[in-house]
Amino acid sequence: MTVTVRELRADARADLEAYVRVRDLALPFMLYSPDSLAYDLTHMHPDAHYRPLVAEEDGEVIGTAQVGLVYDSPEPGQGYVNVYVHPERTGRGAGTLLVNAAEEHLAALGVSRLYAWVLDAPANRAFAERRGYRASRSAHFLLLDLANGTLPPLETPPPGVELRTGADFEADPRPLFELDAATVADEPSDVDNEFTDYEAWLRETWHHPLINHELTTVAVVDGRPAAFSLARTDGRSRYGTVMTGTARDFRGRGLAKLAKNDSLHRARAAGFTEAVTGNDAGNGPMIAINKWFGYETAATEVRYVRELG
Repeated sequence: MTVTVRELRADARADLEAYVRVRDLALPFMLYSPDSLAYDLTHMHPDAHYRPLVAEEDGEVIGTAQVGLVYDSPEPGQGYVNVYVHPERTGRGAGTLLVNAAEEHLAALGVSRLYAWVLDAPANRAFAERRGYRASRSAHFLLLDLANGTLPPLETPPPGVELRTGADFEADPRPLFELDAATVADEPSDVDNEFTDYEAWLRETWHHPLINHELTTVAVVDGRPAAFSLARTDGRSRYGTVMTGTARDFRGRGLAKLAKNDSLHRARAAGFTEAVTGNDAGNGPMIAINKWFGYETAATEVRYVRELG
């Protein structure tokens, strides 16, 4: 049996479905769909050089790789490769072939530093370390049972604070872009990101098919968005928050917790049964908030780094 690697075909529905199926089996803590994957392929910023790869064995997709440049970082020459193989198809060389193809592609683009998320399991970590990657920070995937769990009761916003939904900003989402940019800049990470391109943010975040404006909650103070919880859904039963944060001058007032609690309650009322999110292991305040809601750690990933050249 021969394993081969090729680019994902954006115009082939079967390809998109196979990619998502492998990702769901290997990493069932993130929200994906064939339509969202197709959207990413056609709307990702050209400077990202986004190039998803698949590994095939006898016509069956058994492995996937996300490959691209960190184009929104102020430090040039950074790339990423995240490889996930079907749990029942490991040991066939798919991971090695995917990493080889990704590294070759990124090196040709002038990348000098590679980042890879690796599930925190001995075999996965050993695979990365054999290839010269060194462990950096870690992050947790968190799950919350919305159907059977008990959420904290809804709170009345304090005087001067109003809760709105993302749908209230559809005519002019720029204030949310500015809030998102400010919170991303303060997130703990070994890769600095800067949101400076409003049009790119609109394409890649605000208009993304998984984003749910109605379940996104924004805490507004004196007409200014001060905190928010940005929601995604899979259109079926799963809901996720991809960013919850507060502008610097409004921190310490419980506004992020207020916004996320409102969003979670409305997601449950809308029929969603499972909530997913993720936290950098160094983000103590957000980890504490999610524990307060009842989230439990489902898995941990470790960020690995390799210097090229």
